[in-house]
Amino acid sequence: MTLHRSDKEFRHPGVSYLDYKQLEMDRVLTGFLPRLWWDGRSSVVSRSADLDVHDFVETFREHPDSFQDFDPDITRRWLETHLLDVVNRGKATQAVAGLRPLHGFTYRFRNARRSRAYGADEQLYEMISQVSDRRRGAATLEHLKNFFFDGMDKHTEKPTPGVDIDVETQALINLSEAVKRDITDRPASGRERRSHPPLYPQASDLLVDDVLRLLFHRDLIPRSVLVDYLKILFAFHLALYHLRILKLLPALTRNEQMRANGGFFLDVVGIGGTPTARLAERSAEVWFGRIPDFVRATFTVKRLDDLARHLVRRGGLRTPGRGFFTVEDLLRLLGPAHKEERDRFAGGRLAVIESARSGDADMDTEIEQILHLGLDDFTAYIEVITAYRVAFHRKYLTGCLDSLLLKNRPGAMIAQPRRGVRRFVLDSRLLEVLLQLSLLRQDTGGEYYTAALRVDEFLTVLRERYGLYIDQLPAGDGFDRPTIEDQAAFRANTGAFTARLREIGFYSDLSDAYLTQTITPRYTIGAGKAGRAQGNA
Repeated sequence: MTLHRSDKEFRHPGVSYLDYKQLEMDRVLTGFLPRLWWDGRSSVVSRSADLDVHDFVETFREHPDSFQDFDPDITRRWLETHLLDVVNRGKATQAVAGLRPLHGFTYRFRNARRSRAYGADEQLYEMISQVSDRRRGAATLEHLKNFFFDGMDKHTEKPTPGVDIDVETQALINLSEAVKRDITDRPASGRERRSHPPLYPQASDLLVDDVLRLLFHRDLIPRSVLVDYLKILFAFHLALYHLRILKLLPALTRNEQMRANGGFFLDVVGIGGTPTARLAERSAEVWFGRIPDFVRATFTVKRLDDLARHLVRRGGLRTPGRGFFTVEDLLRLLGPAHKEERDRFAGGRLAVIESARSGDADMDTEIEQILHLGLDDFTAYIEVITAYRVAFHRKYLTGCLDSLLLKNRPGAMIAQPRRGVRRFVLDSRLLEVLLQLSLLRQDTGGEYYTAALRVDEFLTVLRERYGLYIDQLPAGDGFDRPTIEDQAAFRANTGAFTARLREIGFYSDLSDAYLTQTITPRYTIGAGKAGRAQGNA
């Protein structure tokens, strides 16, 4: 038996816009920039050919009025190490994906086939735009647009005179101006953008709040550092969203009431084989172990979408006013009122599958066993296509989650040795980003200001705001009551956490008393002061 192409279709934008491939956040952000510029749409950039390092160096050389005293050799090295996103760096197959997304118009220099966001750019944009408070979402997008396109007039696309910007950004603005006549940029045409609400709405609210908090620092943190912070923050929120829908979507298809938040135990000690490492390994195993159920649930939603469109064509169902079916709409088709229609639809698909042999005796035997379980036709159909495709999608979902969790990279929330197992961790760069956000408070007028935070208070923020556990176990998600060994692991993890805070410069010992251990802000800001405050957005 084998599957038809239509049976294999998997991705549904109501679940996620991602194609579930390994992602590079430079390329995700590069894909996000034209969506900021063109109000949610991607762009089509017309150029005569792909760009390489030599092309950029030549542009600098050919425009001495914009790039005075730029030595060609130094310029080449500066471009390669600081400004360019390079594929297969240092290898014979090295190639340019584009410019690092340090300024808005860098997206016009991307080589599209090497700079793919695989839907993560669209997922980010829709999560922000579909936040529960739409005005706050629109304001967040506008703040991001103002930050990334700083130094450019939004109407004329010309540099704004007198703006104080860093050397790298000025070079990128000059580069964009120098080649403006050679590049055509327009929004992607085609059908109107369909904006699906996020499956887990709380994720959007949290993302928007964190972005506004981070952008509050835009006049205090160097631009290139703030861009790196944004990449880490975007990856972190995309990862949390997709980990949580692994848990949520299967429960929704079973009509179960389940909270999607859950928790992750993080190893801060950072030494394999320790009790903290084993707890973090168990936590990662539980979350990644939900992938097969998620694959089955996603196939359910996708096939229900096929059924809905089939019923619309036959006149048995009306398309909603928004022009498409949400996941909530589709799950209603699992009710008893539509059982006959489901089974008739699925029975036809099963008949086609049964008529063809796959050539894989083991798979054919597994499918025969499913078909003899006495399941209704729709359930049997979902089980059959899941059996065929679960290994394929598990591989790609795992790789996608690894890349969003920045595995073994700066900002990582997961680590894996070459021949070891995954475990959740808290890298110093991610900790630094979360600290910058958590040290901000809001006054009665909604303005942000910085304030010191006790270590135990920060641990509470990490648990309650993000589901990150360091000094205790999350309720459920693979854990029961802590043992004596677990308690010892918590003490070791908390000690390593405090040491990490000291290493990155946010904490100094004032007392041995746990409740007086205080984290101090790197930047002291009063409400309404500095930083183009955006707390009342």
